[in-house]
Amino acid sequence: MNTLQRVRFVGKPVVFLLCLVPLLLVLGDAFNVTGRLSANPVEDILDRFGNWGLRFIVIALAVTPLRRLTGWNWLTRFRRMLGLFAFFYVLLHFLVWLLLDRALAVDPAFQWSMVWEDLVERPFITIGFAALILLTAMALTSTNAIRRRMRRNWDRLHYSAYAVGILGVWHYWWQVKQDIAEPLVYAAIVAMLLGLRVYWRSRKPARQ
Repeated sequence: MNTLQRVRFVGKPVVFLLCLVPLLLVLGDAFNVTGRLSANPVEDILDRFGNWGLRFIVIALAVTPLRRLTGWNWLTRFRRMLGLFAFFYVLLHFLVWLLLDRALAVDPAFQWSMVWEDLVERPFITIGFAALILLTAMALTSTNAIRRRMRRNWDRLHYSAYAVGILGVWHYWWQVKQDIAEPLVYAAIVAMLLGLRVYWRSRKPARQ
């Protein structure tokens, strides 16, 4: 079995199952299996899905730099899966906010105008929603067939993954307000990955 076969038949299933572990942990907390939730369980679940979404964004962004630095070309085989899991956890973060935090699922008096006000008047929510829109566009265009149809436009769209990383860190930074140590770590990592991208792109020979 060669490297690509090992990645396809062993690596991908293992990585897929590992990517589901955060979901299982959050669900275990949600159903009080672990007893680790605070007095505000909705906020805890919201934060955990958001944190995992940002982690997967950073991991997906790190795939190409790691490939270039190590020469492990097989890493690119995991990039789409990691990106889709980033979208998955960010979407769960948004749905928990909409259905539970904003009470769409439990409040008969729910009004969409309240959601719109949050999106417009609370900048950190606006930024987070913008990141979700970009992630949604990339997830919907992630198949090989759509990539072939879009050609260069596909590359332009998926380069916005770096914008998603910046928006995600910005959203997190504004949301925590006081303890910014963790957002600073994410900001440093995204800045480093973006810096490597710009550096390598600047060294690429110009097309004649």
